[in-house]
Amino acid sequence: MALSVHTNTSAMIALQNLNKTNEDIQGVQNRINTGLKVAGAKDNSSVYAVAQGMRSDIGAYGSVSSSLDRAVSIGDVAMAAGESISDLLIQMREKATAALDPSIDTFSRQAYDSDFKQLLDQVRVVLNNAEFDGANLLDGSQTNGIAFLADADATRSVTLGGQNMSISGSIVTLANNASLGTVTLSANVLTAIQTSLDNVNQALANLGSDLKKIEAHRTFVGKLTDSLTKGVGNLVDADLAKESARLQALQVKQQLGVQALSIANSEPQIILNLFGG
Repeated sequence: MALSVHTNTSAMIALQNLNKTNEDIQGVQNRINTGLKVAGAKDNSSVYAVAQGMRSDIGAYGSVSSSLDRAVSIGDVAMAAGESISDLLIQMREKATAALDPSIDTFSRQAYDSDFKQLLDQVRVVLNNAEFDGANLLDGSQTNGIAFLADADATRSVTLGGQNMSISGSIVTLANNASLGTVTLSANVLTAIQTSLDNVNQALANLGSDLKKIEAHRTFVGKLTDSLTKGVGNLVDADLAKESARLQALQVKQQLGVQALSIANSEPQIILNLFGG
């Protein structure tokens, strides 16, 4: 290699290698700082595109989970209210049965009738309060049920069916003005209570079936989201143990590169020795 004060080839090569080492160190530091081996499209365009698509799905499934969470909450409130109505009907049946006793006096019959009507009013209170986030499955306002998101594309849904337990309806057949004032009225009320109780219990079974289906789908969506999250991690997450070891190796290489550049820069000094006389 010719000696020249104008061109120091060794220094240029040493500087190129040092710059490459510095670039590699910066890349490792970025991976350590972000925890990602693919933080942007320039790191790996194809992997980044796939990861972004999966992140989009994860975000969409988050909305699906929120919708299903709301469905479960609405269903739980409706179940609790329906079970309360079933319990109240059992108490009303007790009062109606007692009112069928022909031996009771007028005062006792009025007491039974008063208790019965209070229980009937309590059913109305339960119905009015069987609401969550503006949705009530038991008051007849949701004739077609409520549909909730089922997939990330929002093209499918799961439905929580409404169960109209309003008084004097198809499930609770008791009349609004039902009374235990006479034996005959009490007999009619008892028949209606028995029918209503059977209907309510069947409605609760239907509601429970819908709710179980939605809870199962919510569990599936949660597992699917976890799998997608793991998949994104496999694609873009950095192995920090490897990056730490790589950083130490590059730092040693950087120090050696600085020394090599220093040696290369001192080569022109040899020329002075040639003309030292």
